[in-house]
Amino acid sequence: MNEFRYYAPTEVVFGKDVENKTGETAAKYGKKALLVYGKESVVKSGLLSRVQKSLADAGISYEDFGGAKPNPTLAHAEEGVQKALDFGADMIIGVGGGSAIDTAKAIAHGAANPSEKLWELWTRKVELTKSLPVGAVLTMAAAGSEMSDSAVLTNEEIGKKAGINTDFNRCRFAIVNPALGSTLPKYQLAAGITDIMMHTMERYFIPGITCDMTDEIAEGLIRCVVKNGKKVLENPGDYDAMAEVFWASSLSHNNLTECGRGKDFSVHKLGHALSAKYDVTHGASLSAVWGSWANTLYKDAVPRFARFARSVWGIEEADDVRAAEKGIESTVLFFKSIGMPIDLKGFDIDPTDDDLRALAMDATMNDSVKLSRIRPLDAEAVYKIYKGAM
Repeated sequence: MNEFRYYAPTEVVFGKDVENKTGETAAKYGKKALLVYGKESVVKSGLLSRVQKSLADAGISYEDFGGAKPNPTLAHAEEGVQKALDFGADMIIGVGGGSAIDTAKAIAHGAANPSEKLWELWTRKVELTKSLPVGAVLTMAAAGSEMSDSAVLTNEEIGKKAGINTDFNRCRFAIVNPALGSTLPKYQLAAGITDIMMHTMERYFIPGITCDMTDEIAEGLIRCVVKNGKKVLENPGDYDAMAEVFWASSLSHNNLTECGRGKDFSVHKLGHALSAKYDVTHGASLSAVWGSWANTLYKDAVPRFARFARSVWGIEEADDVRAAEKGIESTVLFFKSIGMPIDLKGFDIDPTDDDLRALAMDATMNDSVKLSRIRPLDAEAVYKIYKGAM
């Protein structure tokens, strides 16, 4: 087991109707909140008004900032920074899923550093040394942004999607009412289930390290998501199943499942390039390339893939290579069974060979970075993965 640092400072308030506790929770962190949200669904459902009332009852003033996009954009976050500065916000609260929360994080960073360009902070050309407190009122299980140290933005001007990992991304509090997930479209639920699984799988397949406790947590989390994910897709009103999926979402991306092993977000790099170019749903971008990625690399980490097959999917196969192959097949079939694309044909796109090479260059930062801790992947290897996903 390798040395690790585990830091999870987010105060989580979990349960039915806990959005009504937003104000009393947020009062510990500020007095003027910018409320960041996406579509009008949080308005029509009454959620935003409940959050607003809770804040007002706690003596917290607020301003609204809607329009967060499924793939959060730099331009929209910059608008939010200016609104936060004009209002004098001392905290930012994201109301929604990962997109709203990531946008809130970006606004917090920009508002705390008004003399710096947000993209330069985001791409670490300028060191991020301070931010405003961020809170989350979660409406869907997927990104895990409510407890993670990460966030992503797309710079539409240059067609680049980039993430930043920093402790300043850690939400001070997260309000989690699983019942809010019951009204989501099934495609969004399925994409969220995929993202949850991938956050743990991206940490799991790194070979050559013994971490039995972390492995047990990771395997149990994925089994739980598979089991309860099927239930919520059949019946979104199943609160107990939805609660399991929501809690798994938070734990899958708060670094718990990487303790002693670390992480390898190479599939996310492939997916981010797809999302930036084609604006496809994040979870779907991951399922579309995962099978090709796994089939490219599993022979370099056969024991890990074999353990995954047996522990997660119950594969009874003595031969490790064959077990690994069956585990990959079972994972791909699960994605397909919940309506997720398992190749690039699953999207309404028709990339040329040059497009695939451009995606590979984007994912590897113009071939300056090698992906994967299983085996280093340069731009040519990544191109072949995209090609295999056709």
